[in-house]
Amino acid sequence: MSDDFFAPPPFNAEDALATLTRQLREAKLTLREDSYEWSGRPVARVALEGTGTIRARIVKRPAGSPEWDTRLLCSHADLRKFTDELRRRLARWSEHPDD
Repeated sequence: MSDDFFAPPPFNAEDALATLTRQLREAKLTLREDSYEWSGRPVARVALEGTGTIRARIVKRPAGSPEWDTRLLCSHADLRKFTDELRRRLARWSEHPDD
């Protein structure tokens, strides 16, 4: 019996990017050029990296000139953490639009 019986499936960046794009649309974000927007302001950017990873950027707070946090997503756990963090920020911004 193999020791890898409970190992997670390998990370496929292209499939993960498709999943992430779907999740961003489900969060009611609008794709405009290279950014996903919330209330007309850019809040997220995602792009496939050449190394089989996804470069994901999220703003600290929506603004005309946003300050970005950058993350490299190289596993399904990283993908979940990024989407969870984005949902938390969207909820906070909805409750307190001035933050």
